[in-house]
Amino acid sequence: MGTIGRAFYAVGFWIRETGQAIDRLGSRLQGNYLFQEQLSRHRPLMNVFDKGPAVHRDAFVAPSASLVGDVRVGPASSIWYGCVLRERNNVELFYVICGMSFGLVLLLGNETVTSLTKHSTAPLVINRNAQRRPHRHSDVNSVVIGSGTNIQDNSLVHVAKSNLNGKVLPTVIGDNVTVGHSAVLQGCTVEDEAFIGMGATLLDGVYVEKHAMVAAGALVRQNTRIPYGEVWGGNPARFLRKLTEDEMTFFSQSALNYSNLAQAHDAENAKKLDETEFVKVLHKKSARHGEEYAVLGGVQETPAELNLSDNVLLDKAPKA
Repeated sequence: MGTIGRAFYAVGFWIRETGQAIDRLGSRLQGNYLFQEQLSRHRPLMNVFDKGPAVHRDAFVAPSASLVGDVRVGPASSIWYGCVLRERNNVELFYVICGMSFGLVLLLGNETVTSLTKHSTAPLVINRNAQRRPHRHSDVNSVVIGSGTNIQDNSLVHVAKSNLNGKVLPTVIGDNVTVGHSAVLQGCTVEDEAFIGMGATLLDGVYVEKHAMVAAGALVRQNTRIPYGEVWGGNPARFLRKLTEDEMTFFSQSALNYSNLAQAHDAENAKKLDETEFVKVLHKKSARHGEEYAVLGGVQETPAELNLSDNVLLDKAPKA
């Protein structure tokens, strides 16, 4: 960048800074302090052309999560911080085909490609009826999450974009399923009350039956079926052992614990700026003056239902 370019850049910088300063001054005079807001401005829900996420009103989507395209989330489910749930739009396939065609032209030359297309009369037919259908209704380009399911932090869920069979497979996750942190689910089906461990990877066509478990860090190869009540782990994943009845019962309890926790996070994230600033002031005062301000709401206690141990079931909780 030359001297003139640096001068233009500096002038532009000064103008922008001056405009922002004037905007902040005007906001202060109007009593509006939203420019000081420290909350996330990330957009969790985003359309892809005519397809957009459908999230039940009782579900929780963290502010830093990303739901893109045809993604459906059922009631009492939770999508935690840093998760990405993404469909595959048919336009991607169009771009891939265009790119391959352009590469073919560069490789073979325009005359060769013209002669090939001139002698080819068979039309391209895509057999959509041959696509594998999941156990619940879903389009082939969609991600479907049932009710009471939790997708924990930094997990990635999307459909199978390409594989050896040339199929586009949806990702369907049932009810009361726990998907651990940083798991990757691609074009697979997980039935109700299954458990996917932290860092596990499920590839195209994987089918996890009810009350089955994929151990943490496991890599489940394509088209693998994990039967009811079994634990699979390793790389590649293989059968390890049978689950006990208590372990299978814990899966539904784990999902319930996360549903309760999601309600607390949803309530906190729904607060407006003035509410959060007021709580910050009370916290500061309570820290200086002891418990005097605790009755005003400055110190918030965790609800009793969120303090359950992971190995305690609701119907077996000790009575007072």
